[in-house]
Amino acid sequence: MLSKILAEKREEAVKQVCLDPPSVSKPLKEKTTKAERRALQEAQRAAKAASKANGSTAVAESVKAAGAKIKKQSSQKKDGPPVTPSVTNDKKSGNRPLEKDRKKDAPPQRMQFDDENRVEKAKRRALVNQTEARNRVELFRHLPQYEHGPQLANLESKLFQLDSVHPAVFKVGLRYMAGDISGVNARCIEMLRALQEAIIDYSTPPEKVFFRDLTTKISSYISFISECRPLSISMGNAIRFVKSRIAKLPLSHTDAEAKAALCSDIDRFIHEKIIIADKVIVGHAATKVRDGDVLLTYGLSSVVEMILLYAHDLGKRFRVVVIDSRPKLESQALLTRLMAKGLSCTYTHINAVSYIMHEVTKVFLGASAVLSNGTVLSRVGTACVAMVAHAFRVPVLICCEAFKFHERVLLDSICCNEIGDPGDVATVPGRMDVNYLDNWTTEKNLQLLNLMYDVTPSDYVSVIVTDHGMIPSTSVPVIVREYGQEHYLI
Repeated sequence: MLSKILAEKREEAVKQVCLDPPSVSKPLKEKTTKAERRALQEAQRAAKAASKANGSTAVAESVKAAGAKIKKQSSQKKDGPPVTPSVTNDKKSGNRPLEKDRKKDAPPQRMQFDDENRVEKAKRRALVNQTEARNRVELFRHLPQYEHGPQLANLESKLFQLDSVHPAVFKVGLRYMAGDISGVNARCIEMLRALQEAIIDYSTPPEKVFFRDLTTKISSYISFISECRPLSISMGNAIRFVKSRIAKLPLSHTDAEAKAALCSDIDRFIHEKIIIADKVIVGHAATKVRDGDVLLTYGLSSVVEMILLYAHDLGKRFRVVVIDSRPKLESQALLTRLMAKGLSCTYTHINAVSYIMHEVTKVFLGASAVLSNGTVLSRVGTACVAMVAHAFRVPVLICCEAFKFHERVLLDSICCNEIGDPGDVATVPGRMDVNYLDNWTTEKNLQLLNLMYDVTPSDYVSVIVTDHGMIPSTSVPVIVREYGQEHYLI
């Protein structure tokens, strides 16, 4: 019995020596810097705070992990380049940068024009004196509803009085307000060219930083343009590209080098994201045109026009049905150009689309934007054409460049839209005998609505032809995620 007790005590002594060897055999303690000791203290405080919920085990593990990290950093200092100590306190440096990035990625909130306080503040800052329409549509009070016409002459008189707006930007704003520039691509290109001229003429004021002051200038120019006419989604993407390129300019660049780099980036954006993208879309879509097809299109889309002309140049024999609608009657310009090239065409209005759809084999439509849930934002009437085609089992092909894709989600065309001149709906050009609503503004109980865009649900879209290939509408979020940041890296 005694021998057994002695054996147990001997084993305990051996274990104690193994766990805690004599001080003679202990290695010298590694010397740490003041910053490393501060980092270790912060880690210990964080571990103690976490231990209130998790118990003393979390404290020991956190302190042990922090000590191992400090030792690893000190060993790296001896063997390699210096390592900057990092504080592991989640409250100070853990979540804030991530939340900031998420806020930047989120689409900006649009101003609701039924908020009187915000509207009054915006009016005080605005350069364009807009007059609210007298007969506003109640359902769309959250959208700007201004009188069209009077502010254009008032703004032209200020051409040489507004020093805060570059002349090129001012002229583009006037053309937007007058309706001289139509089409999403054309509006985007004109805006980028105007910003390019403004960047070339920009000079940094004293005691100012180039990229910060230029970003402020660009923002003021964009505010003026949006006052003349609301921006499209693709224009918003282009503006984000320009601002991101300004923010990523190297600090070592001189002003001349920075301006040259920005102008080169804008040129590449226009060339690659619009011009080359349209050519790629034309090549993909033309493969879907067969001899004997009857192709239907609606509105005036530059890329759809290019597809029809390219397929005709390839020698394919087909007929085109051009659908049009009031008040703009944009398809008449498309019809004229197609007939000049020798294409066989049929022209009718949108109210007869259900009567002619049984002859159609494919529908080609343009788009102002494609949203993350697969819905298509396009000229008002596009949804009607797509729904009729779906009912007749006719495939609908949406032709849209990838830079028009956006992470926003829309379920209807009410919350986000643009309202045109209501007077265009009240009159019929060349028909004075049917213009019964000439004085409609004097009628208090009459409101006219002229919506510019509508939303086509993804269920009525067969395929979306983009510069990344032909994809289903369910793959739009993939394009937004994988290629959404691509144009910032051109």
